[in-house]
Amino acid sequence: MKVAILGAGSWGLALAELLQSTERDISLWFRRPDLAAQVNRTRVHPLYLPELKLNPGVKVTTGLEEACSGAQTVIFAVPTHGERALAERARPLVGEASLLVSAAKGFEPDSAMTMTELLREVLGEDVGERLVALSGPSLAPEVAAHKPTAAVVAAASAMARTLAVQRLAAPSWRLYANDDPRGVEFAGAMKNVIAIAAGVCDGLGVGDNAKAAIITRGLSEMTRLGVRAGANPFTFAGLAGVGDCLATCVSRLSRNRTLGERIGRGESPAAAQAETPMVAEGVNASGAALVLARRYQVEIPITQAVHAIIFEGTSVAAAVQGLMERNLRPELVPEDIGLGDA
Repeated sequence: MKVAILGAGSWGLALAELLQSTERDISLWFRRPDLAAQVNRTRVHPLYLPELKLNPGVKVTTGLEEACSGAQTVIFAVPTHGERALAERARPLVGEASLLVSAAKGFEPDSAMTMTELLREVLGEDVGERLVALSGPSLAPEVAAHKPTAAVVAAASAMARTLAVQRLAAPSWRLYANDDPRGVEFAGAMKNVIAIAAGVCDGLGVGDNAKAAIITRGLSEMTRLGVRAGANPFTFAGLAGVGDCLATCVSRLSRNRTLGERIGRGESPAAAQAETPMVAEGVNASGAALVLARRYQVEIPITQAVHAIIFEGTSVAAAVQGLMERNLRPELVPEDIGLGDA
């Protein structure tokens, strides 16, 4: 079986290493010819996961048509801001029966669409029956090192879920099927924003109590927004919600948490972002989430605070004070999680 992985950042590299086996023909598409040539020669990417020596069985290519040709499974693994342009290029190349997997966690910055919404818009509504969202606590360096990982594949189609579990199986990779792609994608995008806030706590040195509060209340606001948008509230208690949020908020490998930590230590958001070539998806997701919050009339104060720090020049101290001084409210509001109006 041929699998095309479109995008050779840390996540694309990790998936290529994870899925490489004698039963699979892996093509890894690079946007930049210079990096492709270097990785072809050394099998090591100089920017992403430099500790990984890519398996010789992974075919490196800059030809999008070559990567997609004959692929039964096509994985979109580029950052969210580049997904639309890639999908438009891939539209005439992906097979009519190919399983399409969205591996990016975030919203499109301008439209606030999830990635499967974007792919349906660009590739056509008929791809909905073979479109899957991949998410869950899956830090790329650990996946690439074949450390035990559980993830979730979400699709409206039962056939697509079954095919995804079968085709993406690996010894160190336990997959669970989920029929709520909207919830899975909202959780995957929002947890990156909450991870920035958790990192700010680390940078400020305000302690574990504050960080635990940010994680817990962050889960509350991602659930509240997702449910208002039509998601299943229980999705946010699963791998894509609690699982991924914990991993991203706590791990030293998390680029979003690390970005927040640098900001908390006093670096400007621009300087902190410039420290790494990797994309911290929580930056753009914060703005898209605010668009969605206005659309669905939901309060998401932590996300609003992160956005204010990064884009509006609000100081970290002022943002923290604003969160602490908000009007008091009950912890559990049933209508926020789809449990009625009481």
